[in-house]
Amino acid sequence: MLSALEVFTTVVVGVMVGVEFCVAFVVNRILDALPEDSGQLGRAHGGRMLGAVMPFWYIGSLVLVVLWTVAGWHRQGAALVVTAGVLLVVSVLMSVLLLVPINNRGKTWTPGNRPEDWKEQMKRWDRFHYVRVAVIIAAFALLAAALVRAAL
Repeated sequence: MLSALEVFTTVVVGVMVGVEFCVAFVVNRILDALPEDSGQLGRAHGGRMLGAVMPFWYIGSLVLVVLWTVAGWHRQGAALVVTAGVLLVVSVLMSVLLLVPINNRGKTWTPGNRPEDWKEQMKRWDRFHYVRVAVIIAAFALLAAALVRAAL
């Protein structure tokens, strides 16, 4: 049963990393290249859609890592799982303190009501998001290493 939890947790976190990586390096670049107001409208829609899902995914991933830590405390690689959990806590804190406030503003913007500095705010969100992606990639790598270590 613990092996199933380890694999499931690694997959859930890995898919989350893939989605966030895609947002950072593919979707936002596509949106930014669209003409006129299309990119801003796309970012607003993405903020509403992903803003509704990602809190559950981030917290759910953290809960799974905590369960893995508790259930697998005696196994090889437990320190890797704990470190991954700490990184996921950092990613949640970054989200709540840095990214969500910008996202909450941006998801309500239209071409008629957006502030003059909307592009700068989106660039700030992107910079924070790049750091968050790096943090969750590191967490995922640690979980993958712990999974391999536990199998030895």
